[in-house]
Amino acid sequence: MDKKIRALACWRDFTFAATGNDIAVFRRAHQVATWSGHNAKVTLLLSFGQHVLSVDLEGCLFIWAVAEVNQNRPPIGQIQLGEKFSPSCIMHPDTYLNKVLIGSEEGSLQLWNVNTRKKLYEFKGWGSSIRCCVSSPALDVVGIGCSDGKIHVHNLRYDEEIVTFMHSTRGAVTALSFRTDGQPLLAAGGSSGVISIWNLEKKKLQSVIKDAHDSSVCSLHFFANEPVLMSSATDNSIKMWIFDTTDGEARLLKYRSGHSAPPMCIRYYGKGRHILSAGQDRAFRIFSVIQDQQSRELSQGHVGKRAKKLKVKDEEIKLPPVIAFDAAEIRERDWCNVVTCHLDDPCAYTWRLQNFVIGEHILKPCLEDPTPVKSCSISACGNFAVLGTEGGWLERFNLQSGISRGTYIDIGEKRQCAHNGAVVGLACEATNTLLISGGYNGDIKVWDFKGRELKFRWEIEVPLIKMVYHPGNGLLATAADDMILRLFDVTAMRLVRIFVGHMDRVTDLCFSGDGKWLLSSSMDGTIRVWDIISSRQLNAMRMDSAVTALSLSPGMDMLATTHVGHNGIYLWANRMIYSNATDIEPFINGKQVMKVSMPTVSSKRESEEADENRTIVAESNVNKPDVSGCLIGDSYSAQLTPELVTLALLPKSQWQSLVNLDIIKMRNKPIEPPKKPEKAPFFLPSLPTLSGERIFIPSSTNGDGDQDETRNDKTVFEARGKKLGGESLSFMQLLQSCAKIKDFTTFTNYLKGLSPSAVDMELRLLQIVDNENISEAEHSVELQGIGMLLDYFVNEVSCNNNFEFVQALIRLFLKIHGETIRCQVSLQEKARKLLEIQSTTWQRLDTSFQNARCMITFLSSSQF
Repeated sequence: MDKKIRALACWRDFTFAATGNDIAVFRRAHQVATWSGHNAKVTLLLSFGQHVLSVDLEGCLFIWAVAEVNQNRPPIGQIQLGEKFSPSCIMHPDTYLNKVLIGSEEGSLQLWNVNTRKKLYEFKGWGSSIRCCVSSPALDVVGIGCSDGKIHVHNLRYDEEIVTFMHSTRGAVTALSFRTDGQPLLAAGGSSGVISIWNLEKKKLQSVIKDAHDSSVCSLHFFANEPVLMSSATDNSIKMWIFDTTDGEARLLKYRSGHSAPPMCIRYYGKGRHILSAGQDRAFRIFSVIQDQQSRELSQGHVGKRAKKLKVKDEEIKLPPVIAFDAAEIRERDWCNVVTCHLDDPCAYTWRLQNFVIGEHILKPCLEDPTPVKSCSISACGNFAVLGTEGGWLERFNLQSGISRGTYIDIGEKRQCAHNGAVVGLACEATNTLLISGGYNGDIKVWDFKGRELKFRWEIEVPLIKMVYHPGNGLLATAADDMILRLFDVTAMRLVRIFVGHMDRVTDLCFSGDGKWLLSSSMDGTIRVWDIISSRQLNAMRMDSAVTALSLSPGMDMLATTHVGHNGIYLWANRMIYSNATDIEPFINGKQVMKVSMPTVSSKRESEEADENRTIVAESNVNKPDVSGCLIGDSYSAQLTPELVTLALLPKSQWQSLVNLDIIKMRNKPIEPPKKPEKAPFFLPSLPTLSGERIFIPSSTNGDGDQDETRNDKTVFEARGKKLGGESLSFMQLLQSCAKIKDFTTFTNYLKGLSPSAVDMELRLLQIVDNENISEAEHSVELQGIGMLLDYFVNEVSCNNNFEFVQALIRLFLKIHGETIRCQVSLQEKARKLLEIQSTTWQRLDTSFQNARCMITFLSSSQF
């Protein structure tokens, strides 16, 4: 939602959310209506029979009818609660027909009849603000929680207090729930995250769940006739507790949780199935993108026991927030395979991801002069971890034993260290021969990994912020304070690319799995996708909130991002894989930025309109082209060079179905003919169509009551022309117009948008059945169309564009019209020209394939 959600209510399949001054109505996650009328923020919602009650900050209560929930109707009633009455909670006492009980910040309660709009009674209260109010299994009895930590069990009929409890910890009582399976228990949640269980018969405290939540409890709910309690809190978690022990204590049954503070570092792990995430809440988590049940927080030891022993909160015992980490999947089963650096901590910590626990070794570089560890990297073999500190120290450790294995020192520096400043980035080369380190002062150094000697250095003369290395292509990407991205070839020891475009500090960098793309995020709110081969920008997206970290999956199908002020991790689909290509030219100059909204819940209609109306936002005063895009550059619409064979990037099934269409039709042919219905009241004359849709022919009668046969014939002709002739006409007209200008791009895009059956139908409409007796006068249209298609194929094969799709079209075309081409001399010349170009293209491709095969065979049989 655009604004903060302050209250929720449910009725059947509908969900009502109070956002700002409005109420959004959803049906199964799709917004169907918006109710407006409040002049202040709506804070309370209550589903009340066939009505929904809403209360705002000014004490105005609106009554909405849910019978017409799909329409934006005004409220059917309104109640003004009073000037000195600030509503804080609302509930419906059981068996109290048409009545609601409303609590206030002033401590008083009011009982209203919403049908007559009259106040029936006002309870004086206890001099403390009321935070929650719930109904109990006993008639006329409610539980009331106050901000002073007291819980009052009150009888509404006689306005008498039955019992009062004091919450076990300091703070307000924010949630209450009565157990309904026969046990006289009351659960109370407070602002400190503690849940207290009270025995109503014995009028005393029965148990306390101290480590229930890390922050204020939002709601509590006992399941009907079950010993199960569900709790949710502002720490971004929801938990289920079951009371099945002999002493009546509750134990944790299930839970779902996330970061309670915005994440700062994320990275895909495990072939794209998981995401490692570290946040400002001092938690180090692993999320599963497939099954949320597998998501969990990595254990930092017995945090709860230590906190209980020291009488402090769990957060104070946890490690400081993680600022950088690295992981190696190759040694997951052997020893610790994750290393983390923490805020202002002179030590680095190891983690055993197989067991989801912190490791036994703590890595402490430079014991003589300890400074906070700023960066880390694990070698490709998974045996070593290299740490860089704020003081410029660079040290290597063995992960299995945790012992130091040497330091890297630059003798050219004034003091014994690797850099004259903080080490902000580290990377190990794929063969464990080189180590790359980046200093904050702008110096990038390449070291001999084993010998620990300096081999080469670059000076960019600008403070370095971020550094990332791709082991596959040997490229090192850096981001500096001047907002320029630089790419270095570590093997060739030279600068190879410079990318300029960001307008604010770069927050993160990421290579694609194949090493062809570089993704960068900035505090200007943009994500930019750079093509390394062509040295140009592919796409630029501006988001509502600045991206702090990003990671692209190994399969390049999903992008994970974290944002300023957001606790979640957002996943974006790469539409280049799931949809057709679009034009990227407006993004190449770097001045065009596409506006991308954060994921929201909306109706299907609004989603479709948003996709259709998605526009390009220009950073300068230039014309705004209408380009509908995707998150990660939809694909290359133009070739990098005409000499390269470019694929259409269509789904594999689309062009393969063109080749095997006859087999598919035979396989899908029904075994039995359609059966006539046993009882049909009447039959309507209809026309069969290729799409399966039936066109019904209306019958008309003349003045004598007889059907007008002439009108029926006309209707049949018009229907056939609309359903069959219309598509063929557009097919031929488009082909002719493209042939005149000798540019078949529009025609190719038209064919790519058709289904395989539709393409087959269009080609067969030009088929000549009797090839032995072809008359040019009689079949001039068909012969002209076949000739233009041959010209089209010659042009497309020469351009080397949409290669696999055009080859499938040629095969289907020759299968249908091959005999006609053989009998016509004029068509034979064009077919001979197509054969020559096809042979040249395939010979060149076969030579390239053969060279690659020979190289792979040579490398696979060689021993290094």
